[in-house]
Amino acid sequence: MKFAPGVWWYAVPPLLLAFPAFVVSPTLGGLFVLAAAGTLFFFRDPERTPPFTGIVSPADGKVSEIRTEGDQLRVCVFMNVHDVHVVRAPDDGVVERVEHESGGYRPAFSKESDRNEKVHVGFEESEVTLIAGAFARRITPYVEAGDELERAERLGHIAFGSRVDVLLPPGIGYPDLRVERGEKVTAGETKIAGDASANGEWEWAENEELAD
Repeated sequence: MKFAPGVWWYAVPPLLLAFPAFVVSPTLGGLFVLAAAGTLFFFRDPERTPPFTGIVSPADGKVSEIRTEGDQLRVCVFMNVHDVHVVRAPDDGVVERVEHESGGYRPAFSKESDRNEKVHVGFEESEVTLIAGAFARRITPYVEAGDELERAERLGHIAFGSRVDVLLPPGIGYPDLRVERGEKVTAGETKIAGDASANGEWEWAENEELAD
């Protein structure tokens, strides 16, 4: 099993503490072992197989909100504690900017989380935003401006974090969406928007078998 970078900073301390803790109390030692195992589980980074076309979800979790911002749609994905927290590129593209935005650490399922700490990864027409949650204290982007990414390629990780937004390119409307609020999605695999037509405009694929 592959793990996200930085996992050992969190997993090794409880493992080291487990040995002296077992001397004091087997129960206490077991709790430290469970904490280390839980950390490894949280930082797991499985391989994903993306579809050939369309825009994919940048994160594992549940679609918590879909809203309009100007001429673009924003799809918000809430990650639960048991979800993989490695964030992936929604489509092929070149990273134009990586920006950190300071903020709070409110629960990611609340509307106040829009003011939480964030890292924005901007592409030419879209943007992925990694948002800290109530227990998140570290957002780690893997990319920098100028990097060329393929669909579903890893672009960052949120340590104990909880929400990822994708601002879709202009021209994608509600009829082009492949997901709805409350739906479970898988990073790099679940298609959240339809395929581009030959003239560059986004439209719902006429042949679903070819699109998938």
